[in-house]
Amino acid sequence: MRPSKIRVIKQVSSVSVGIKLRDKENIDRALRRFKRAVNRSRVLRIYRANMAFTKPSEERRQARQKAARNAHKRSRTY
Repeated sequence: MRPSKIRVIKQVSSVSVGIKLRDKENIDRALRRFKRAVNRSRVLRIYRANMAFTKPSEERRQARQKAARNAHKRSRTY
């Protein structure tokens, strides 16, 4: 019996993040809002992931590990 193949879909998107300055808003506060928006949109994470080639076998291994972690989290009871 052959093991089922796991397909990993890469998220490829060109997301532009921006903020609009409010009236009389301090530049430091606006910069902080911008940084928060960039972190929430995960632009840097996608950029860093695309910086180097990842072998398909490595992607499958990471996907299996992530699935195992998520299954372990779901099985925990409080």
